[in-house]
Amino acid sequence: MGNQEKKKTYQVIVDKITEFFFAGDLKPGEKLPSERELAGQFKVSRTSIREALRTMELSGLIEIRQGGGSYIKASDFQSRKEEITAAIIKAENHLVYEMLELRRAIEVESAFLAAKRATSQDLEKLRSALEIMALSAQNTELGLTADVDFHLAIVEATHNSIFIDLIQTLSEHMKDTIRATRRHRFTDPDRHEDTMDEHKEIYLAIASGNADRAKELMEEHIARIREELAESIVSNIGK
Repeated sequence: MGNQEKKKTYQVIVDKITEFFFAGDLKPGEKLPSERELAGQFKVSRTSIREALRTMELSGLIEIRQGGGSYIKASDFQSRKEEITAAIIKAENHLVYEMLELRRAIEVESAFLAAKRATSQDLEKLRSALEIMALSAQNTELGLTADVDFHLAIVEATHNSIFIDLIQTLSEHMKDTIRATRRHRFTDPDRHEDTMDEHKEIYLAIASGNADRAKELMEEHIARIREELAESIVSNIGK
């Protein structure tokens, strides 16, 4: 996560906008370019721009006025650099919590429907993702991709086109969330095995057609992630 290509897209955008300010290109009270202009400038989606601006607002860097654009709020970025970095991390955690709420709404029902509708091809995708996860304890990015693929495959197994379109639209944000939660979970190496067991149990419930059990397990999985995330954040306070 140290190099830029592994950073979240919106975090890279936050960095670039703040760099412009450090260089004196933006002043307090000055209006930022529109979402469309920023998307074109950085060659990313407007969704990523929106996420970056929201992170900056939560960090106290800018003010977003309803229907009126985004304005620089902070008056002294340079002297507040450490404070701003801490605020961005706090804002990022807030966004992770919001994404977990959305994942709970979509994935719990998806697990239920997948258990009723999954084809042999759907189950093969889930098995393949599980196998890669099992082999990737020492490869962070490979494990992350397999984890994301597993959850996406569950939604695809619902054969609900609206669910599938929605989760594909959110896939990058979902990947960011899973990356953040895996980072918190795997501070304890034993959690790799626990995480594998959770995913295996969900797979078995879906494969056996036990819709109620699949739904219950997915809800427990996301609730456990949220609890561990909170514990990890609290344990780092003051460090």
